[in-house]
Amino acid sequence: MTLAPYIHAMGRGPGRARHLTGPEARDAMRLMLSGKADPHAIGALLMLMRYRGEIPDEIAGFVRAVRATLPTLPQVDLDWPSYAAGRTRGLPWFLLAARLVAQSGTRVLLHGWNSHQSDGADVRSSLSYAGICQAGGPDDAARLLDRYGIAYLPLETFAPRALDLLRLREVLGLRSCVNTVCRVLNPAGARAAVQGVFHPPYRNLQQAAGAALSQPDLCILKGGGGEFERNPSKDVALFRLRAGVPMETVLPPLLDQARKLADATFAPDALQALWHGTLRDEFAQSIVTGTAAAALIALGHTPDNASELAKTLWDDRRPSTQATRFQQGASAP
Repeated sequence: MTLAPYIHAMGRGPGRARHLTGPEARDAMRLMLSGKADPHAIGALLMLMRYRGEIPDEIAGFVRAVRATLPTLPQVDLDWPSYAAGRTRGLPWFLLAARLVAQSGTRVLLHGWNSHQSDGADVRSSLSYAGICQAGGPDDAARLLDRYGIAYLPLETFAPRALDLLRLREVLGLRSCVNTVCRVLNPAGARAAVQGVFHPPYRNLQQAAGAALSQPDLCILKGGGGEFERNPSKDVALFRLRAGVPMETVLPPLLDQARKLADATFAPDALQALWHGTLRDEFAQSIVTGTAAAALIALGHTPDNASELAKTLWDDRRPSTQATRFQQGASAP
């Protein structure tokens, strides 16, 4: 079997071309992941889909194919993907928000791969300053989740072929639907998930794909650089699934001042300083608590309750020496 029938279906010309069905998309992705598909055909298929636009059934079919190749991952409560690219975004404050949610007793799995990020915004190099461990693989992630309630799992440790497809951006010069697939993937099958997008239309797409995949609870927002990160100076629309039912919730601004997430320049150690209280910055703190509140909504809390709980968690946060140990070169515990 080759990708030719699917390329033909999508590229026949005006009035005759069509999108793939869910089963066709699943089979096409299965071929791409197998390593047996011609590289030229893979590029052609991905760019045709880029040109035509992605639809929920195609994304859901791709996701099902990727999930079939995954190793067993630890059970978690909240899936938190991080696949944004961007040279202009600021420090990844959302990492502290994820840690705050984990402090509530929620098992949070961060996973991802990022490209085109500036030094100050790089997610992986910021993990240690946020007190979050990077796992070496699924078994290590399970151990870290048992100990800390949160872990970051690199895409290459559980879906290396998906990373190969994602990195075709470096060859093709354009983002492909694989980026959407990774955001929607939820590799550990968490009941609740959060997702960030950069382009607003993807909120509807990922919401519908989540529904097609029977994702129970989901919150999607247009966030900093495409991450699940809330700007506290703007209202934010949450595109949601609640018990599988699509809905939308609009959260009002938390602050009067109008600022962009990348306006202030911070070194990565500002994450640790904010958590420990040696840095006081109302805007940064509001990013953290506001983003945590949005994640708590995904977990079933009402907006008002989520906001109050996020503030309480922040006030009761437990500073640790974990990040400091990592910075000094110690291995993950």
